[in-house]
Amino acid sequence: MTDTIYTSAYPSVHICRRSIFTHILGISSSSPGTVGGFPASSPAFIDALSGTTISRGEFRSYALQLAFSLHNLPSPLENRTKTVLIFSPNSITWPVMLLGAVAAGFRATLANSGYTPNELKYQYIDAGAHLVFVHPSLVGTARTMLRSLGCSEQEIRSRIIVAGVQWIMGARNVSVPDDQLKDLVTITQLLGRGELKEEVSFDGERSNETVYLCYSSGTTGQPKGVETTHYNIISVLEILKPVWPNSKPCLTPSIPAQGGVDVLFGCLPYYHIYGGVKLLHLPLFLGIPGVVMAGFDPDGFCATIARYRVTIGFVVPPMLVVFARHPAIQKHDLTSLKILFSGAAPLGAELVSAVMERMKSIGADVDILQGYGLTETSPTVFLLPVPDASSHIGAAGVLLPNLEVRLVGETEGEPHTDIPGAGEVWVRGPTIMKGYLNNPTATAEAITPDGWFKTGDICVRDKDGFFTIVDRRKELIKYKASFCCDASGCHFSFGHARRASKVNLHLNFFHATAQLIGNVLVPPAELESVLLQHAEIADAAVIGIESKEEATELPRAYITPSRPLSPQEVSSFALGVQNWVSQRVASHKRLRGGVVIIDKVPKRSGHTAASFLCRLADEAK
Repeated sequence: MTDTIYTSAYPSVHICRRSIFTHILGISSSSPGTVGGFPASSPAFIDALSGTTISRGEFRSYALQLAFSLHNLPSPLENRTKTVLIFSPNSITWPVMLLGAVAAGFRATLANSGYTPNELKYQYIDAGAHLVFVHPSLVGTARTMLRSLGCSEQEIRSRIIVAGVQWIMGARNVSVPDDQLKDLVTITQLLGRGELKEEVSFDGERSNETVYLCYSSGTTGQPKGVETTHYNIISVLEILKPVWPNSKPCLTPSIPAQGGVDVLFGCLPYYHIYGGVKLLHLPLFLGIPGVVMAGFDPDGFCATIARYRVTIGFVVPPMLVVFARHPAIQKHDLTSLKILFSGAAPLGAELVSAVMERMKSIGADVDILQGYGLTETSPTVFLLPVPDASSHIGAAGVLLPNLEVRLVGETEGEPHTDIPGAGEVWVRGPTIMKGYLNNPTATAEAITPDGWFKTGDICVRDKDGFFTIVDRRKELIKYKASFCCDASGCHFSFGHARRASKVNLHLNFFHATAQLIGNVLVPPAELESVLLQHAEIADAAVIGIESKEEATELPRAYITPSRPLSPQEVSSFALGVQNWVSQRVASHKRLRGGVVIIDKVPKRSGHTAASFLCRLADEAK
């Protein structure tokens, strides 16, 4: 244990205690014509493909209209809880759903749009949700989930709200069989029925009530619901501001042709805390238009930057691999771009340098920043300031104001790392979650009685106060992105195959249709429990394998078959297991790191098993 408590070099800031809706979309009689302190006529969100724009005033009104309907549901909808589940890829409807629920005084649980019915069911039940906002393309998954709970067709119609974009864009953007949507209420039917006079208040101590439930995977068991409060989200926005680059808000009804304002863009999934805070809340907070895009493809991403003169782009490390290599970078005018902000996983100095040099070669002077945080910290803890972007490449950044950090070398006599000067990051401050929903044991294990949250990440701090993540105590696999080709467009595909001579091994990397999912934590224990349901697997262990080419970790399974395999059977058996697992889990949990057949899975004792398997992986390279 270390007694050193680090604080920020930036002075503490005042943090209001009220609803997050009031904080970013509030109105005042002393400032007529403004919403959240910026002109009501200025753009809030812009659909990347169509150019459809929602102004700040329109956005506030739509949210309050939806809130009215949540309080006065039309038939056949009914509500038994104040928790709604949002199950959708990014769309211009997403922020309306989210802030509409907040205005109504509800809380929202945000589900991965790649989930299978069983994965969705777990979150739906654990979060205590009843109503489900579902994108048209995912209605089939939601129906299957509700049927598995014993819901009749009438009960399904009382719970599902189809949340497409036709209400704002005028045309269907997805082809869905009519029988899937028949008799279901659409979000169109919930707008225009009335409008709450004002949002539900969460002033004072009520600001500590849960507003969002994102799900975070622990080192064991099922994912856990992270209770994020109004105060948490307001806090992270306010403490970001002093370290964030000076913003130039848009004060006109459209983006000026000559530029001069900031435009924020990213396609990170809104259901993830990174995308939800940085792409939905931050632009509203700063008065900057946010451009909306679902999924990532290099050409479309670059075309959007050029079309809307984007100045700030949010990415994850695998997307920077694209910026370093893909020809789309040279096809479009990217000179408006000033900042690429990377989060969700550590970013290597070599990749940063390669991207900066390539951007300079096309006339774009771009600073590449990164930050560090977790769902449990709402999320940002460290952020690299613009003036230090070149001198501290690879650092996660400096500590944000109002936060405290410890670097803990060991607890209860157990060392966390052998890296000199490093320790596990413990964080305390106003952004720390309320706790894990329905899981007081896990909450007590994660947060000390005096308020320190144990991140599980190992960090070093230099003499200038810059923090760098160097290792991870937890055995979680950080799988960051998937790019592919599907019917909706060509997506960049990562992947390759390896064969190892030192162990019986067949690694087949394959990519099925998936959207960019950003950084997602994959718990080995969850995949191991799936593998052990296979009739021909006696034992299994899962670890993450680093892929420098893809800037991510890939889940790899080590399994002991329940029967002896001939040398000729090994490859086909391993591939069969990969395919079997892919049919039972979300895309990001698939065994892209391959399947290794071994005689015996080592018993778990601390990190012994993982260390042994990692050594096998290193020998196989």
